[in-house]
Amino acid sequence: MIYRKFQDIQLSGLGLGMMRLPVVNGDDGVVDVPAAAEIIDYAYKNGINYFDTAWGYHKGNSELVAGEFLSRYPRESYYLASKFPGYDVSNMGKAEEIFEKQLEKCRTQYFDFYLCHNVYEGNIEEYLDPKYGVWEYLLKQKANGRIRHLGFSTHGSPEVIQRFLDAYGKDVEFCQLQLNYVDWHFQNAQEKAAILQKAGIPIWIMEPLRGGKLAKPLGELAGVMRSMRPKETVPGWAFRFQQSIPGVTMVLSGMSNMEQLKANIATYETDEPLSEEEFDTLVKCADEAIRKEGIPCTACHYCTNHCPKELPIPELIALYNEHKITGGGYLAPKAVERMEPEKRPANCVGCRSCEQVCPQQIKISEVMADFTSRIGM
Repeated sequence: MIYRKFQDIQLSGLGLGMMRLPVVNGDDGVVDVPAAAEIIDYAYKNGINYFDTAWGYHKGNSELVAGEFLSRYPRESYYLASKFPGYDVSNMGKAEEIFEKQLEKCRTQYFDFYLCHNVYEGNIEEYLDPKYGVWEYLLKQKANGRIRHLGFSTHGSPEVIQRFLDAYGKDVEFCQLQLNYVDWHFQNAQEKAAILQKAGIPIWIMEPLRGGKLAKPLGELAGVMRSMRPKETVPGWAFRFQQSIPGVTMVLSGMSNMEQLKANIATYETDEPLSEEEFDTLVKCADEAIRKEGIPCTACHYCTNHCPKELPIPELIALYNEHKITGGGYLAPKAVERMEPEKRPANCVGCRSCEQVCPQQIKISEVMADFTSRIGM
């Protein structure tokens, strides 16, 4: 396992993201506990020492799983991260209540790393509003030793990131970005990374495989990858891309089965950044592929927690993309036909509650309406 120096500690270059633990019958809120325990145990015993959870992951159950199984190991032997759920502005003003409950759920006296979760256009005003005092409260917990390192995650624009840093930058120790070769230009990851690099703030990476989508090559990339690095795996290319970016300290991967976990750990046995030619070629091919791509959903499931009709939105968007990108066909209509009638896209009421918490700022209601018009359900 590669290790990266962060201040006075050594972090595994690969961290276990606990947003995509194995689940039962496809229900994001029901973690397959024995399978999750196996993944955590294997990760810990094979060099991963950073474990990332959050209040909203698996409908609140990720922190419980983290607490149950990580508490089996000596507390000083791993690093635990969680987050204040400011992606939902109704939580503003509840920082103390939520933080205390998180410590209880995670069975710990402190968090090694703690983040303001998803600073973006929809909550930057609240994060900066002294009326709520979220950052000030977290600084007090750091002073009390209950938070060791404080940072923030963001899916926001470069302008939003700069505003947050202008307000709190002197105390920000790290920042977590969605960064991969598809989003280098598509989600302005390059510009966002440059802001952090200029400020000297270490970069944490989330969605390194874009919700698993980069485990398969986009467009013409399969041939390009084989010609340039014949022995490298397709997911390996994504990780080598991230190993090439200055300032990257931590790469978080949500590994939901042992096959993924073992493969990613094997990749992180070596540090093999891309050459300039490989880097540029990869980005160019990705840009061309994404030009033809559909909706950039990463299946984070924030939306499903706010849908009054309890629609399986990420699943529907995946089917929408398949239908749109392939120019129609029968696969998506058949898949929707097999769904319970109340789970189909036609049941979207257009309330836009899901859009208020979507990190990708997807106009979900418009997607559901278009999908309905395409397949008639």
